[in-house]
Amino acid sequence: MAYNGQGMGDYVSAEQYRYALTNFRIAHDKVESQRVQLEEQERQVAILRERIAKLEGDSDSSVVNTAQKQGGQSVDDFSIKNAASKLERLINRWAAEVVRAPPAHLNDIRDAALSDLGGDDPGDGDAQSAQVQNLLRHAMSETISEGIVNCLIVANSVETNVHLTRIHENIFQRDPTVACVWRRQTFTAAIESCSPEMTSQILAEHIPSLFAILCGAPDQQGKLPAPTQSISAIIDSAYAFSRMLHGSRSTSGGNVDAFYRAFVPELNSVLYPRQIELVKRCMKSEVGDVDTVGACVFPGLVKVSKGGAAGVPNELTQTVVRRAQVICACALSAGAAAAAGGYTPGSGQSMYTTSTPSPGPQDYAGGGAYNGPQQQNMGGAPPPAGHAPPPQPGYGPPAGYGAPPGGYGPPAGYAPPAGYAPQGYPGR
Repeated sequence: MAYNGQGMGDYVSAEQYRYALTNFRIAHDKVESQRVQLEEQERQVAILRERIAKLEGDSDSSVVNTAQKQGGQSVDDFSIKNAASKLERLINRWAAEVVRAPPAHLNDIRDAALSDLGGDDPGDGDAQSAQVQNLLRHAMSETISEGIVNCLIVANSVETNVHLTRIHENIFQRDPTVACVWRRQTFTAAIESCSPEMTSQILAEHIPSLFAILCGAPDQQGKLPAPTQSISAIIDSAYAFSRMLHGSRSTSGGNVDAFYRAFVPELNSVLYPRQIELVKRCMKSEVGDVDTVGACVFPGLVKVSKGGAAGVPNELTQTVVRRAQVICACALSAGAAAAAGGYTPGSGQSMYTTSTPSPGPQDYAGGGAYNGPQQQNMGGAPPPAGHAPPPQPGYGPPAGYGAPPGGYGPPAGYAPPAGYAPQGYPGR
């Protein structure tokens, strides 16, 4: 019987088998060792994250109005938009209530607002409700921007808050990361809300004339009056908004070492599209004319970071996160004119001119009686016998008017052409 050697290629020698088995065991041991090392690294990273979160204050649940993200609590563009919309509605409702039941004449409120905001002299014209309402919104936006958002409110003391704000600015100039950690850790021990005394100090510092009209003047000892309930609600909401911005990690724009600042365009300043957003239609801008700021109804937000430009590591970069909500001067004037009855939007009438009514019958002939013909009796009972209409002076041929000499007919010396004969009309 012959031997078939075709199946010799399906087998390996014992030496090759032992060599492959040894290498497999070595590879398996190395993979197991790497797995153990990765698990240990994950435990160390978890411990390190817990320590960082404790240092930055992420474990504190007192920071309100924040969105939960990976690695802790943070604030993003969506949460900023929602909180800003709620605060804007509060300001608008308060301004409408003041205009609806003003504590003083609207002219006095307008003059006080322009005095606090550094506006132009309004002149002798009467203030309109729309103008006063938007000026009140501008004044409150200015107070929130400079007195709350741009100042770290940590304690119920203006001097302490100003001092802490300067410390944060100095730290941020040196190291933004350390400033971010310091700011968040500081806000873990901040007050929950502003006291009435603190609110009165903020208002008296930024809008003293309006504060005296809306809340009253200081007493003989110099103590400021308490703010109204609606103003206190706005300040508390603004403080919660500021605490959300400064007391949480920022994920907007991918830079966690930045902080927010608010800005309000000045009255009568030029409109910059990158910084402002018009809430009403601007007629001048549509025709290419330059318009100015009439009132700012809500402040804008910028994110300040360090080392944004290439090659300039210490330069501060400001990125507009939310543009300021602004009403232009022409829209504010048009709204005041519409409230006064001189202009109605959508009527086709120009907002810069007023129409003159058509004169009535009594306005003709120098203000005298109407000299036109009287209305005739077009139906009904006939006039009584012997009735004659009264003479109408001014109607009829002028004095001295009569037929021309010789009567009506062809001129003298006129002869018809040869062969001409007048033709009668049919039926005659």
